Amino acid sequence: MPDPPRPAFYAARRGGWRDWWTVLHPPYTAWHLSYVVLGASLAPRVDISRMVGTVLAFFLAVGVAAHCLDELHGRPLRTLIPGRALVAATVVSLAGAVAIGAVGVAMVGAVLVPFIVVGPLLVMAYNAELFGGVVHTDAGFAAAWGAFPVLTAYVAQAGTLAWAPVLVAVGAFALSWAQRSLSTPARLLRRSVRGIEGTLTLGDGSVRRIDERFLLAPLEAALRAMSWGLVTVAAGLAVARLT
Repeated sequence: MPDPPRPAFYAARRGGWRDWWTVLHPPYTAWHLSYVVLGASLAPRVDISRMVGTVLAFFLAVGVAAHCLDELHGRPLRTLIPGRALVAATVVSLAGAVAIGAVGVAMVGAVLVPFIVVGPLLVMAYNAELFGGVVHTDAGFAAAWGAFPVLTAYVAQAGTLAWAPVLVAVGAFALSWAQRSLSTPARLLRRSVRGIEGTLTLGDGSVRRIDERFLLAPLEAALRAMSWGLVTVAAGLAVARLT
């Protein structure tokens, strides 16, 4: 009997440290951290220590805590990580993110406090599907993982908001909405569908079979390209501002 399909294109073989790699969703984590770098790089003056601190805080909150909570909620990645380990990673990571935020408040001011309060709430509300799942939507994902990192990173640098980060946040919102529009059917195909039947009849009369690979290929090719593309754009902008 063939092995079941991997739950994600970046998923490693189950067991040990490979499960943690899978839970971190590396391409998506890097993608959303790129929004942090973009937001910070828009500031009139860029402080590298604040940028690094903001990236680390979002890595802990989004890359670790949010994804561990998501795996606790139904085991979508089918890892073997014990539930208590996922809970511990969630608590420690969120606490670390908040601690970094508290240091940021001491450096930037009280203007950062609302972002430190809202951030953990978004993680819990989205990934644990609290409040009836009202945040667990395309718009909720786009706002929490797209727009919010841009705005937070800019405020951590400048101590205020401006039109430039707001416009980029709108762009990040749109890109994150596109990400979820692609990843939702890809997840369905990999994790839930067990049979696909159908054909395409082309204009020249030839027939092409529809299978899982046919449907997945364009979705995941776009997700791969967008993930490394956003990371490269953010890295280029950061290099331009810091050199």
